Amino acid sequence: MRPALELHEVTKEYSGSSPVVALRAVTLSVAIGEFVAIVGPSGSGKTTLLSIAGTLERPTSGRVVIAGSAVEDLSDDELADVRATEIGFVFQRFFLLPTLSTIDNVANGLIYRGIGNEERRREAHAALEAVKLDHRADHRPNQLSGGECQRAAIARALLGDPKIILADEPTGNIDSAQGGEIVELLAELNAAGRTIVVVTHSQEISNALPRTVRVRDGQVESDSGSHR
Repeated sequence: MRPALELHEVTKEYSGSSPVVALRAVTLSVAIGEFVAIVGPSGSGKTTLLSIAGTLERPTSGRVVIAGSAVEDLSDDELADVRATEIGFVFQRFFLLPTLSTIDNVANGLIYRGIGNEERRREAHAALEAVKLDHRADHRPNQLSGGECQRAAIARALLGDPKIILADEPTGNIDSAQGGEIVELLAELNAAGRTIVVVTHSQEISNALPRTVRVRDGQVESDSGSHR
């Protein structure tokens, strides 16, 4: 079975008067169905790694393979298609539009796929059921708790059945109790077959996940295990 995500000797350098090398020849493979934490101190390169894995940034050198297809040389439009069909994103900030209901915020995740509004809302409702938030479908973000807002964001990431879900500090904007519930939800989604990679600075979260990749100074410092 091919991996969901592969990075081969990936380096990322930001040019300028004082060039910064954020990643140094990083090689990493995530199998389909894995639940992986990427941890490291601020400035370690973990967020850059996630951005390149999610095709939000291009590597300076090296190969990035998503669901068996190399993507580092694709055009911007082709990369946008990869993000739309193969990757689900969850960020620390929820990025919910305050004027829209929960279901419409989630349905917006399909707006660029040429799917009609009725079908988008039907799929959004199913995604809200998957994260146990369908009872709040008609509420606006200011009527939701932080944990509920993140559940809505996770529901949006599930749309279209992406090959991999990338979560950047998904508990960073909520309290510890709600954060624990989000980690439990991600674990349930993983148990149902989702491939999930979480960037976090939390030792507690990384300890709860089956595999931990530690990053420091732009390199993989340790990896608690390859594929399960």
